[in-house]
Amino acid sequence: MSEQNDFERRLRQAREKQGLDKKPDTAGGGGLPSSGWRIGLRAGTEVVSALIAGAGLGWLLDRWLGSFPWLFLVFFVVGGAAGVMNVYRLFNPRNGAR
Repeated sequence: MSEQNDFERRLRQAREKQGLDKKPDTAGGGGLPSSGWRIGLRAGTEVVSALIAGAGLGWLLDRWLGSFPWLFLVFFVVGGAAGVMNVYRLFNPRNGAR
C-alpha cells in the first residue's frame, strides 16, 4: 500500500511542478477582498484591452481602405463582444482547467 501512496505523492508533485495542479495557497492575507480586487481588475482589463484592440484594428483598416467610420464601428463592436466573452470565460472556466 505504501507503494501506491508514494506513487500518488510523486504524481501530485509532478503535476504541481508542471502547473497542472495549483499548490494550496498558504500565503497570509489572501482573503476575499484581495481576491475580489484581483478578479475585478482582470475583468476590467480584459474588456478595455479588447475594445482598444478592436477599435485600433478598425481604425487602421479604415485609414488603409478609406472607409471611415464603418470598419472602426464594426471592429469596436467585435472587440466589445470579445471582451465580454473573455470575462464570461473568466467566471465560467472549463471543467478540465482546474
